[in-house]
Amino acid sequence: MGVTPSRGRRKTGPSIEDVARLAGVSAQTVSRVSTGANVVRPDTRERVLLAMQQLGYAPNRAARALRSGTYGTIGLVAHRFGRTGEALTTEALVRAAEAEDYSVTLLTVQNPAEGWEPAAHRLPHQAIDGLVIIRAERATADSLALPVGMPIAVSDSRFGGHYPSVVADQVQGSIDAVRHLLDLGHQTVHHVAGPEVSEPARVRAGAWRRCLEEAGRRPPPVWQGDWSAESGYQAGLGIALDPAVTAVYCANDEMAFGVMRALHEAGRRVPEDVSVVGFDAIGLSGYSYPPLTTVRQDFTQMGRELVRLVLDQVRSGARAGHERVLVPTELVVRGTTAPPRA
Repeated sequence: MGVTPSRGRRKTGPSIEDVARLAGVSAQTVSRVSTGANVVRPDTRERVLLAMQQLGYAPNRAARALRSGTYGTIGLVAHRFGRTGEALTTEALVRAAEAEDYSVTLLTVQNPAEGWEPAAHRLPHQAIDGLVIIRAERATADSLALPVGMPIAVSDSRFGGHYPSVVADQVQGSIDAVRHLLDLGHQTVHHVAGPEVSEPARVRAGAWRRCLEEAGRRPPPVWQGDWSAESGYQAGLGIALDPAVTAVYCANDEMAFGVMRALHEAGRRVPEDVSVVGFDAIGLSGYSYPPLTTVRQDFTQMGRELVRLVLDQVRSGARAGHERVLVPTELVVRGTTAPPRA
C-alpha cells in the first residue's frame, strides 16, 4: 500500500531536482546554469534554461549568493518612478541589466520631504549587489549615508565627484536649442524651467541664460514649472498674454505640450506666432501638432552605462572612483520652430 502524503505539507514550486530530471542533467549542472558558470556546454545550458521556463522555476537568489557571492540584482532608488525622465531611465536600465542576466529591485522613497535617509538605512538589508540612484533631488552626498563599499552609480550630476555618474550633456543640448531659435532670427528666447530643487532643471536654465548673455541678449524672467504639462499650461497662459514673446525653450517636452495648448487656446499659432522647443524627445513629441522640435536624450545609452559602472565594481571588487560619463544629446528640428513674423 502506498504512503499518503501529509496534508500539512504543500509543495511551493518546482525544485532544482525537477528541472534536472526534465533536462536530463544533474542537479549540480542546473545549479551551475543558475549561477552563470561558464563550464556548462551551450546545448546543455539551453536545455536547462528551457526546462526552467517550462516548469516556471526561479533560482533561489539567497542560495545563488552563497555559491557565487552575488545576488544577481541591482537596486534602483528614486522617489518619482512615474515621472517621464525617471521612467525612461528605469526602462533602459532594466533592459541593460537583463542583458547581463541581472534583475532590478525598485527601492522607493515614500516621502522625499522627510529625506532619503530612511531608504538608505534599508539598503544593508536588501538582497542587492549594487545601487543606482536617479535624481536624488533633495539629498546630498553628505546627507545620504550609503553603505560603505557598496557599488554605486548615479544619474544625477549633483553627486558628481562623490560617486560614478552618468549624465546627459544638458548644457550642450540647451545651447543647441537656444542657438537654433536665435539663428532663426528671434531677438530673445523665453524659458519655462523645471523645479528649482532639480539639478537637471538648474543646469538647463543656467545654459539658457549663459547662451543668451554670450549672444548679447538680456535673459527675460523665467517661467517656473514642475515638469508637468499642467505647469507648462499655466506658464503658457501668461506667455500668451505677451505679444513680444516669439520663442520659448521648455525644460522638458511635457511642459512644452502644455505651453502649446495654452497658446492655441489664446489664438496664438505655433510656430507662426511663437516657436517652441522642448527637451527629452519622448515618443509623443513626434506626434503632437505640429511635431515638437526638441532635444533628444539617449536614455538607452544612459541605462547601459549605469549598469556597466555598477557591474564593473561588483566584478572587480573596487570602487570606480569619480568616473563621469557624459552622454551626448541631439537637437531634433521639427515643426514647432520657424523664423519670427516680420
